[in-house]
Formats: sequence, structure tokens, C-alpha cells
Amino acid sequence: MKIETKCLHEGYTPKNGEPRVVPIVQSTTYVYDSTDAVAAVFDDPTLSLIYGRFENPTTDAVEKKIAALEGGVAAMCTSSGQAASLCSILNICESGDSFIASTAIYGGTINLFSITLKKLGIECIWVDPDCTEEELMAAFKPNTKLVFGETIANPSLTVLDIEKFAKAAHANGVPLIVDNTFATPILCRPIEWGADIVIHSTSKYMDGHAVQVGGVIVDSGKFDWAASGKFPCMTEPDESYHGTIYTEKYPFAPFIVKARMQLMRDFGCYPAANSSFLLNLGLETLPVRMKQYVENAKIVAEYLNNNDKVESVFYPGLEGNKYYPLVQKYLPLGASGVISFSIKGGRPVAVKFMDSLKLASNEVHVADIRTCVLHPASATHRQLTEEQLVAAGIDGGMIRFSVGLENVEDILDDLKQAFAAI
Repeated sequence: MKIETKCLHEGYTPKNGEPRVVPIVQSTTYVYDSTDAVAAVFDDPTLSLIYGRFENPTTDAVEKKIAALEGGVAAMCTSSGQAASLCSILNICESGDSFIASTAIYGGTINLFSITLKKLGIECIWVDPDCTEEELMAAFKPNTKLVFGETIANPSLTVLDIEKFAKAAHANGVPLIVDNTFATPILCRPIEWGADIVIHSTSKYMDGHAVQVGGVIVDSGKFDWAASGKFPCMTEPDESYHGTIYTEKYPFAPFIVKARMQLMRDFGCYPAANSSFLLNLGLETLPVRMKQYVENAKIVAEYLNNNDKVESVFYPGLEGNKYYPLVQKYLPLGASGVISFSIKGGRPVAVKFMDSLKLASNEVHVADIRTCVLHPASATHRQLTEEQLVAAGIDGGMIRFSVGLENVEDILDDLKQAFAAI
């Protein structure tokens, strides 16, 4: 099936007389005929469902759909995008380990990596997304376990050279994890370019309607966890789960099985069935929406680029943008609907402009069906130091403008009246 068809049909196939739409299974528990039947499922959790803290039939259908969309073998949904980032790291890193991450990523993830994980004894080694291959290779340490980046960074909109980062990761025997939130599998499928694990904040374009917070981790099934000898957590017995060796018992998707049976079992950061039902509705229209987001964003970006009150426009889909060649390579259908731009006059003028918008919602959200706007330095990246803001490509005048699905003329009219107010 083509990806548009997969969005509608993957993950759930009704049998004779069953509901056409994925049902909401509002239950935390599953019943078995005998104690031995329960024991068998604990011996092999792929046989059936155990408990609603880490498995649910509605969510399972969505997980299968997203795995198919990304070209992976299995997926695990989480209660938020941050939970997906956290679990993807903790699944293979422990105290004393390090990992490499691009500096151009979401502010909440920067805080998670540089502060919270540091408290757990895990070091994040930051690299510029535009670093040379030599600089990237020099960042690796003997204890480095993975590399992390965002396809399209939030909010700087840098575009990750996935092949470059994958090549460096694999040369050092570690996987590449890519956050594909802004691109979605409609615009880019990182696994096809060498990524081993893909994560999303499903709260954004995948949902699209701002009705549920969630995340997902997708396992490509392609990384050889045994080759480098760096991952005993995958290749040696797990004493917390009756000595299971994940690469031997679950060679098709050891990363996801381990994440579910260790981290989800212990953390319980699993989405509610109703949230997964709503996410599935969003996924069904994702191809249609992404096409319109891109079309509207191109028009808005060109308008901003020609506005004399705008200092600079950051939209990789614009010809002349430094990342335009990477967009042509990795995102030929477009660079999503998110635009970052800086207004002349810095923070006070940016704030006045935003407060003058009438159609666009000033909210802590992005990638919605409705146009929304945010001042990153005052909100999502407020906890960062000035040095971290610069590294993330953010200044006081920067505005993150998420183009919605309204008629583009209405979006432009709103921008024009707000510019007139400053």
C-alpha cells in the first residue's frame, strides 16, 4: 500500500461483523482461562496483553500503524513526546554512559538531556548540527551509546543531515535516534536514510487537532545490537525479567520489546485508550493535512521574506535557505508548516506583534490545524541560558509561527494587521 492508504488501513483490520473504526477498549485488565495462561504471557509478553499500564488493544493498533508508516518493525506509544525521548535514551544508556545530540533540538529536550539525565549520571555531548564529519567523529567517547537529532529542529528549523549522522553513529557501533515530529513520515522517513530509531511527539502533526498529548518510539529492526559489544543490556540476560536475552528471544525488535518490558513496566508512561483513538483519527487525515500545511507555509514564508519589518526568515523550504539542498534530498514534498522568523527591534517588538494577532492563537503548541504562534525565548526555551539559546538558534526577536489550515489569505491578512500595529 502507498502511505496515504496505510494511514487509513494499517494497524487494524475488522473481521466479519466487527466495527469498521478502531474500537476504544476502555479496560485496564485482560482475563485468562488459567494461572498457567497468565504465566505464559509473563514468560513471553508478545503472546498476549498483560496490563493496561503498558499495553492496550486500541493503542496497539495505532502502534502498528505508525510503525508501518515509518517503515519500522514495531512501535511503542508513550504518554508524551518527552516520555518517548526519555525512554529512547534510557533503554540503552545507564549511569556512566554518554550520548551525542544536536544542539538544535526542542528546548524541553535540551533540559532533559543536559540537566535531568546528568543527574542520573548520563552525559550529553552536544554538537552543532552543521558540524563536519571530522568534528562529529571527534565527539565520540568510548562510553558513547547513541546519537540523537531532529529531522527539522524545533524552533530553529535546521535540517539534520541524516546520512552524515547515521554514518558516524554506525562507524562507532551505535544507533542513530531521530525525532521526526515536524516532518512526519509523510514528508520524511528517516529509517530509509539510516536512522535506527525514530520518535515523535504525536501531540503535533500526527494528532493535528490539539486534543491529546502523546509520543511514540519506532524500532527499525535494522540495528545489530550484538556487533559492537557495547550493549550487554540487549545481549546478556536481563535479571529483572527472568534472564531474557532480548536479541536472542526477540531478534525482530529487541529495542521495543525491552523498552516495553523494562521501562514501560516500571514508569507506566502509557497513553489512555481514548487518547490513542483520537490520535488514530488524526493519522487518517495526515497526508491530506501535510500537503496543505506545506502549501500554506510556502506562501506565508515568501510574504515574510519580503517584509521590511522582518530581520530574517527561517524556513528550509525557501530557495536560498542554507538547508534548502537538504530539504530537496530528505523532504522533497516540503518542509512542514512551521516557520521561524525574527522581527526587527528584538523581544519587545516581537511581543507586541504577537499580542496584535487576532486569528493566530498565542499558545504553547505547534503543528495544529489552527494557526498558532509562540515566542520561544519566553516560553518553550525560557529555562535555557543565553549561550544555550544561541546554540539552539534562538534570539529575542524570534517568533515560531505554525501555519494552520485556514484559507491562506486570512492568515496573511492577520499578519498584515499585526505588522501594521508595530
